[in-house]
Amino acid sequence: MEDTPVRILLVASAFNSLTQRVHAELRECGHEIGVELALGDDLLRARVARFRPDLILAPMLTTAIPEDVWTDYPVFIVHPGPKGDRGPSSLDWAITEGATRWGVTVLQAVAEMDAGPIWASVNFDVAPCGKSELYRNEVSDAAVAAVLTAVRRFGSGDHLPEPLDYGRPDVTGQLRPFLTQQVRRIDWSTADTRSVLRALRAADSQPGILDTLFGREFFVHGGHFEDRLRGEPGAVIATRDGAVCRATVDGAVWLPQLRPRRIPGGPATFKMPATDALGPDLPAGIPEIPVSPAEAAERDTWSELHYREEAGVGYLEFAFAGGAMDTRQCRRLLAAYRDACARPVDVLVLGPQRDFFSNGIHLNVIEAAPNPAEESWHNINAMNDLVEAILTTTDTLVIASLAGNAAAGGVMLALAADQVWCRESAVLNPHYRLMGLHGSEYWTYTLPRRVGAEVAEELTSRTLPVGARAAAVVGLVDRVFAGSTTQYLARVCHEAETLAATPELANLLLAKKRRREADEAVAPLAEYRAAELAQMHRNFFSPGENYPRLRREFVAGVKPLATPAYLLG
Repeated sequence: MEDTPVRILLVASAFNSLTQRVHAELRECGHEIGVELALGDDLLRARVARFRPDLILAPMLTTAIPEDVWTDYPVFIVHPGPKGDRGPSSLDWAITEGATRWGVTVLQAVAEMDAGPIWASVNFDVAPCGKSELYRNEVSDAAVAAVLTAVRRFGSGDHLPEPLDYGRPDVTGQLRPFLTQQVRRIDWSTADTRSVLRALRAADSQPGILDTLFGREFFVHGGHFEDRLRGEPGAVIATRDGAVCRATVDGAVWLPQLRPRRIPGGPATFKMPATDALGPDLPAGIPEIPVSPAEAAERDTWSELHYREEAGVGYLEFAFAGGAMDTRQCRRLLAAYRDACARPVDVLVLGPQRDFFSNGIHLNVIEAAPNPAEESWHNINAMNDLVEAILTTTDTLVIASLAGNAAAGGVMLALAADQVWCRESAVLNPHYRLMGLHGSEYWTYTLPRRVGAEVAEELTSRTLPVGARAAAVVGLVDRVFAGSTTQYLARVCHEAETLAATPELANLLLAKKRRREADEAVAPLAEYRAAELAQMHRNFFSPGENYPRLRREFVAGVKPLATPAYLLG
């Protein structure tokens, strides 16, 4: 049964991953969608008056909708908790208390926060990961299912929502307070690894956990298990690729990112690789303990890179915090890619098992650099080196596997592969303009080659998210697989291993090699790179360019004064 078209205004504190996915999914269902960022009650009232929605939907909102708005219009709130759960720290409490089952509820706004009638609720199993990763995967999947159900019920005109009733057996939530830093605090002298990881994972994106390292206060973002290293509880005992390893009473954990506590009246601070944030305060003599991608795949330790082989297929998995890739990370991934290509496999799958594929260059690291323009230049060239290596690989079939979202240069990194496979839930943002950049990563070659010049222009100028199914329709991706992250990974492995065993693989590799030779004869890759980098050099170094300002505002989390025009619908 087709949905009844509904005119929906999305109201969100930020156009974040969930809001983007809801936006894409509702558009695909034929609904008319507008977006308004929650930047002030009067701005919201004015936009509602102009847009005149049938329904207001809040996928991610940290402020209350004004009473006169929710009394005049139906307002649905997407709450990341099961029926009856209330409060601003829902997922934080779920992870902190070790919940194995959680939910997402779509409820109607009323005077009492999170207490309105329920239009839909979907439960899910809690994966053992950080809050942000859980949010972008299991929470997002459940939220979209709940939103589509709620909108369908609303559009039907004959559904009565369920009043919140704690006497019902399926209403398992409760009102919970804001989870403070006092409650989150880690006592390293007594806390075991399991409790430390729960606390770190519950705060990994925001707000982090306030802690002290070498006499300075930092917010710690994220934590990962270490299977071998041991030391005095609380001591930093090792480093690896920008992360630090800190001992617990019964083991150790890796801390990849730190954010200095902001000095009152001082500039905003932002997340950085831990060793960069510590800088000269990190004592000399703490050992750097590397781990190869192949060894990391066999152990329970932190590494951004893992490599394994199954049934003739190589899997080079990478997972960078927030999807951003700095110069060093690009170079490490390039080295791992070259090592993988030297292995006796004919099919190579690139991408993480879960979460972000890539979002391109690392704006935080660039902003913190002594010369941000120079670091921008180094970073984009390192990305280009990686993309070039993939484009010029002719003896291996390369598959980019997007289990999660990708944006800007991260999308173009995927397009360098021979085939792009996508989880149905992934959202792509194949554009650079919101950061004031022309873009590189050979996109002027790979994007028109896939979708044609007209669609390429539309995708890079429209600056709106593209859902996986819509991306497949225009040729941006080749295959889309439904299901959970676990089901997606199993499907990718099955299809890749089937491909590796097919007699047609030799023909595919020959055709790939011939096409690369033909394309090179028409226009060498070096020409695309030079033309793109000439534009990027201007963006990075020339006076009057918007990129430095937009980068600073992005890193500092500066909110716009009004909803950007591209979101207005």
